[in-house]
This record gives sequence, C-alpha cells and structure tokens, in this order.
Amino acid sequence: MQNITDRMKKALDSLAKELATVRTGQATAALLDRINIDYYGSPTPVAQVASIAIPEARQLTITPWEKALLGGIEKAILTSDLGLTPTNDGEMIRLSLPELNEDRRREFVKKTSQMGEKSKVAIRNIRRDFNDVVKKEVKNKELSEDESRGVQERNQTITDDYIAQVDVLCAKKEKDILTI
Repeated sequence: MQNITDRMKKALDSLAKELATVRTGQATAALLDRINIDYYGSPTPVAQVASIAIPEARQLTITPWEKALLGGIEKAILTSDLGLTPTNDGEMIRLSLPELNEDRRREFVKKTSQMGEKSKVAIRNIRRDFNDVVKKEVKNKELSEDESRGVQERNQTITDDYIAQVDVLCAKKEKDILTI
C-alpha cells in the first residue's frame, strides 16, 4: 500500500515543480528551471551555470560564472515560452517582468488547469495499475474478493485525497496568477 502513495506523491511533487515555472506577477528563480543552455555539448539548466538573483519584485538578474555563456543564456531565454526579452550588459542578463494583462493571466490560468488535469490523469493511472495488480491476485487465488474490494476502496480513498491536493495546488497558483 505504501508504494501507491509514493508514486502519487511523486506525481504531486512533479506538478508542484511544473507549476513553479508558470509566471505570475512576481519574479521567481523557478521561472528559469525549464531553460537549458548548451554547456560544453550537454544541455544544462541555467541555474547550474549562473547565479540568479531577484533585486526587485519584477526583475531577475542572471550572472553566469563564465562570461562566454552570456550569449547562450540570452538566446535560450529568447527562444523559450516565457515571453521575456533579456537585457545583456556584458556582465549579467536582466529580465524585467512586465505587468501581466488580463488575457495573458487567463492564458496562464488555462495552462495551470491543463497541468492539473494531466496530473490527475497520472494519479488515476497509478490507481488503475494498482487495481489491476489486485485483480490478478484475486484471479490467482492469492486474495479473496472481499479483500480485493477493501484494497480497491483504500486505493480510491488515497486517489481522492491526492486529486484534492492537486485541486488545492492549482487553485493556489491560479489565485497567485490572478492577483494584481
């Protein structure tokens, strides 16, 4: 039974990380988590080759440890789905986060909802996998029908709990996005 909760917890943690990359009105270093640059032939997250600071509520500064990486980081940000234009001063890159308009906020809320639904599907698939194992055990006479029903009911309870946690995470993120 512990295994089902471990797998569902991983799905929830994955959603939390994914939601952190969605832009709100505030600057966070997590915005850059999905951005990779080519670092000596291998894709590397920006946070592993530069220091990221938040000097103001709506600004990020990225100072690479090697000056040669400035162009690569700038290009990676430009080609990402962040919709931000970096400013390169030869020492560091500045990202100014403009105020989000209503349409952009709604777009981010929709993206958040899609992430939540994807996570719910993953959680339900985990439940299905575990219920299939229980059904095989009944077929092989390792488990009785009553025990099987009890295990499946516990699986459903656990699933409902994790689905509720997904809803809470998504609602919190949507509130952050819509807060002006």
